[in-house]
Amino acid sequence: MRLLIVWHSLTGGTRQMAEAAAEGARGEPAVELCLRAARDAGPEDVLNADGYLFATPENLAALAGIMKDFFDRTYYAALDRVNGRPYASLICAGSDGENAARQIARIATGWRLRPVAEPLIVRTQAQTPEAILAPKLIGAGDLARCREVGAALAAGMAAGIF
Repeated sequence: MRLLIVWHSLTGGTRQMAEAAAEGARGEPAVELCLRAARDAGPEDVLNADGYLFATPENLAALAGIMKDFFDRTYYAALDRVNGRPYASLICAGSDGENAARQIARIATGWRLRPVAEPLIVRTQAQTPEAILAPKLIGAGDLARCREVGAALAAGMAAGIF
């Protein structure tokens, strides 16, 4: 079984979240982990995975552009070839995050992926240009939640639950 974690991060927050989820997933020896930056991930990564975790910041109330680019480059190559596979999502947002989560859900619906967890949204409360562009430090509690998502996804895959 292979779990693909695709992430993008401009200020480090989403990267920390993806790495925490990967740490959680590594606790399941039956699942091989593939952690890829969105700019480096391609159709073969999607097709060779049995489950997915998508981690992105929300920028201007939308999915980050580089994450959107990943989906644009992989969508049609994987269409009707990944049906039923499990996925979860992690969103790093200043104040909301819901729209990025909805966008991922719509793309995943088109791929006919199966959501296995509610989107985990970490809100940094960054509201000024300076705070938005500043490096982020995700709190221990939020990172623990990300580890739990990764661990649960990997455990469910290994057990054949999803």
